[in-house]
Amino acid sequence: MQTDKNRGTNRDLTTGSIPVKIVLFALPLLMSSLIQLLYSTVDLIFVGQFLGTKSAASIGASDLLITCMVGFFTGMAVGTNVITARYFGGRQYDKLKSLIHTIFLAGLVGGIALVIFAEIFAPFFLTWMGTPDEIYDLAIRYLRIYILSMVSVVLYNLLSGMIRALGDSRTPMLFQLAGGILNIAADYAFIVYLKMGVEGTAIATVISQTFAAICVLGYLLFMKTSYRLRIFDRIFDWHELGNVLRVGVPSGIQSIIITFSNIIIQSRINTLGVKEIASFTVFFKAENMLWLPLLALGQAAVSFVSQNYGAGEWDRISKGNRFTLFGGALFTFSEAMLLIFLAPWIVGLFTRDPQVAALTMQEMRIIYPLYFLCTIIEVLSSNMRSFGMAVYPMAIVIISYCGVRVTVLYRFMSLFHSVKGVAYCYPISWTCAAVLLGIAYWRKMPEKARKIF
Repeated sequence: MQTDKNRGTNRDLTTGSIPVKIVLFALPLLMSSLIQLLYSTVDLIFVGQFLGTKSAASIGASDLLITCMVGFFTGMAVGTNVITARYFGGRQYDKLKSLIHTIFLAGLVGGIALVIFAEIFAPFFLTWMGTPDEIYDLAIRYLRIYILSMVSVVLYNLLSGMIRALGDSRTPMLFQLAGGILNIAADYAFIVYLKMGVEGTAIATVISQTFAAICVLGYLLFMKTSYRLRIFDRIFDWHELGNVLRVGVPSGIQSIIITFSNIIIQSRINTLGVKEIASFTVFFKAENMLWLPLLALGQAAVSFVSQNYGAGEWDRISKGNRFTLFGGALFTFSEAMLLIFLAPWIVGLFTRDPQVAALTMQEMRIIYPLYFLCTIIEVLSSNMRSFGMAVYPMAIVIISYCGVRVTVLYRFMSLFHSVKGVAYCYPISWTCAAVLLGIAYWRKMPEKARKIF
């Protein structure tokens, strides 16, 4: 077995207290999600306050394309995380070195190809989405500049996924925080001081994303390990890329599918009325308090299971699954009940309209009690991806979120055209997904990995 004297510079998830390791690993992931949320919020604040409604709408018109592109490569990062953690846990440092170099080159070439493709088809996309003529020029100017950041976005997602897989979730979070601060400063400089309009917002994003990508690249270049990145080492392994794609592509497609299902739901919400639309806007903002910790737990589970799978630590996988599955579900349920109890105060932070507040609280009471099912979905999906079985979670999400959820949505909306018709489709689709994932997990996973109870 190979050794690496610098292994201690990373957080090894194959030893030590399981709950402590998972929680400490998940906390920076939660902070990273909050920082990412801050990016878009700050941009919207600057645009809304200094540029006006048309500029804000022009950015909103580009949101779907950006969400799909970023979401796909966030999913691809799951693939790099899984394989990197597996090699790191198994002390396979020669393979790890080959993987790091392969993903760097693939990310660089893929990012450039994405920029070229998106620049060519951006006008067609905005036209297909029915972008109003009065904001079309603003939207295309914003989008063409924003697309230039895609090389940095792709590299940051892929390379930071590798750093997290090495057990270090804190460093990418700090790089992202620094990029967020730079984004705020650049927004002020380009929008308020230089009066550059929506182009200034896009340029600020390009600068901040590029800075974060350079930071993670520098981290991999200057690691004191045998597998550190060396740009001039022309190492590229198609087999390693294939391993990543087998996990990353289904995860990326799953992210896009969820985005499109949300678009369908939003289209039905938009038929209800202004008050109802506003209530769901408030609901989705408040929901982040449940979703972001759950997302961090799922991301932590991927690295934990993958490292221990590579190390052959089956007992730790079982104990880790018990902690993340049952502990995570209990935490999510308790937090959901607390949010329902505090709903009048929480909703009051977002709206002063009593009717909107009442509708939002109604949605919370329907959806939140079964939100713990999302924990089960995330943990089981993370486990299957860690074992290279990403196709099953993708297929189940398509069935549950696009098939069951949309069918229930249209059926319930025909029965009672109100927020209830939308709200009930969430817990029903979660129940379907949790049951199907439980069956797939029990039938497809190795017997040693099924020992949760």
